[in-house]
Order: sequence, then C-alpha cells, then structure tokens
Amino acid sequence: MIREAALRGYLLEEVLAWLLRSSGFEALTAQDDQDKPPWKVLEERKHGLVVRGRGAWHQADALGQFRYVPPFSLPVRLFVEAKYLTSKPVELPTVRNGHGVIHDVNEGVTTTLVATSGPRRPRTRYRYNYAIFSTTGFSKESQDYALAHQISLIDLSMPDFKKLRDLVKTTAETLHAEMQATPAPQRPRVYEIRKYLRGPLLDLAQGDVSLQNSFREPLDDLAQALWSRSTLGLILAFPAAPFVLGLASDDLYGFVDYAKEQPTHAVRLRRINHTAPHPVWELRPAANPDAYALTFGLPERVEAWILDQDEGAPSRTRWVKRSMLSTMTLYWMDGEHAHTFQLRYEPGELRHTG
Repeated sequence: MIREAALRGYLLEEVLAWLLRSSGFEALTAQDDQDKPPWKVLEERKHGLVVRGRGAWHQADALGQFRYVPPFSLPVRLFVEAKYLTSKPVELPTVRNGHGVIHDVNEGVTTTLVATSGPRRPRTRYRYNYAIFSTTGFSKESQDYALAHQISLIDLSMPDFKKLRDLVKTTAETLHAEMQATPAPQRPRVYEIRKYLRGPLLDLAQGDVSLQNSFREPLDDLAQALWSRSTLGLILAFPAAPFVLGLASDDLYGFVDYAKEQPTHAVRLRRINHTAPHPVWELRPAANPDAYALTFGLPERVEAWILDQDEGAPSRTRWVKRSMLSTMTLYWMDGEHAHTFQLRYEPGELRHTG
C-alpha cells in the first residue's frame, strides 16, 4: 500500500498543477501528442504519463506546457515534482534525478524532418525544464547542484503556504486511513486517484475512474476547498537567472488588479522574520505599499551569492546586481489572454534586512 508521505506528494503535485494554471501552465496528457510512433513523445501507460527521452521513457506525474513561447525559443514544458516532507529537507539525489530526466528528454529531440504521408515537416521540439517544490526546504548540496544545472527549487515551507499544506495533509490522512480499512483488491491505485482529481481541478477528461464514495468524498472536498479559496495564491516569477521564484499571496487578485493598471512598476523588497528553512522576502509596490504584498523564499546559497560583497569579485557582483535580479517577469492568464507584468527594483535593496 502507498505510504502516506508519498500520497501527500502526489496530491500536492495535482494541486500545484491547478495553481500554476494562472501562470500559463497547462497540464498535459497523452492526447496532447498527436504524432504517431516512432515520433510520439508522450504516452499513457499503466501508471500514468511518460515522456520519451534519448535513452529511456520517464514518468511524468505532473507535466505541463506554458501557453506562451519565449522569443527565439521552443515551446516550454515543465516537470513538476512535489516533496511533502515533515522534517528533513530535500536532499541531493532528488535534484540529481531531476537533472537526469531533463537532460535525457532534451537530448532526445532532433531537427530532422519527419516523413509522413503528406508533406515533410520539421520534427516537433520542446524545451523541458524541471521544478521541485518542497514543504521542508532544500539541503545546501541540493541547492548548489540545482543552481549549476538550472533546476528550479520552490520553497513551500513559508507560513503563507500553511493553508495549502494543511489542505493536502488532511486529504492524504483521510485517504490513507480509508485505504487501510479497505481490502487490498478494492484499494484504488495512485494513478486512479490522480485521474479522478484532475476532473474537477483541471477539466481534463480522463475517462471513467471508478472510485468508491469513501475515496471520492475527500477528493471532492479538496477540489471544492481550492476553488472556494480564490485568494490562495501562487504565481511564478521569472528573473534573469537560472531559476524561477514562487510568489505567494493571501490576496493574489489584489496584485493582479494593481498590475493590470500598471503592468510595469517599481517595487520594494525587504527580508522578513519568518520561521522557515529558507530566508523569506516580501515585495510591495513602491508607489502604494498597501496595494498588495507578495512573499517568496530565497535559497540560502542564492541569497549568499547576491549579498556577497567580496572585494575580490567586483565584476561578478555588478553583473548580479544589474542583470540577475533587477527585473522579474510574471505572466497571468485571463481566460485566453496572457498578461505580462514586469516588477523592477534596485538590486541593492537585497542587502537590506528588516
């Protein structure tokens, strides 16, 4: 039987896929790949979706494609992995595995033409990325490895994500207890639970999933709680850096309303005292600090690098301050329309703590 800890992680991945839709993230299924073998790269197998790499097929529990394509780039796909732990931070092996997956799938594409019954066309290509979300932060070794290989680490340990963590934890506890009370042949598989949950959350037609009411009810309650808590926010921010930031807010629409009026605006940063494995930063608009507040966790190794004022490396410091974290770009989906926001600030503010 599946462990409760693993079940929490699987449920969290589905919840994150729902939350990230506002940032343009669309969850994929095998039906989104209409190519035929041997060109097909997405398949539905017994335990869920898999992606073809150069050397192997890889499990993709939560895979999405962003609806916007960066200039001079390929369509971007993102593997989402969630670790709902209770004590230890995410260690190096998890991040190393993520790098191995995206290295293989990105190596698996070529520019050769595909021969079809009709006109020849270029082979469809994508740029795969990997993001790991953790409820307990990340070890220093995993941070170093992730920064070196452009694996994004999103910290969900902040108090701002407590409601989200509690929702997932309660649902997992209820499901796990029900599994223990159910004879083994009648217990649902993980992929069946995920398929069922994707119906109300992601509007994905996953076929008939036969679950007992005792398993359906906690999943329905989770979906309803998420939909009713429209202020529970998570949005991705893209600095000019080898990682993304997960910004949290109790009033995400307050930010959206302000940003629609001022798509590019100056913001102020300050470090706040929160109990979390990583330092927590708060971001507010410079012209109207009460309009909204966004917070994000910054891994210690990243923060130390930015704050480092080593006289022996002035060129590096200037590059980081002027290029790396002076602008964040955010995307917000409003129906079929994608809004683009830019938040600008003085990088020197990252030296100040509050």
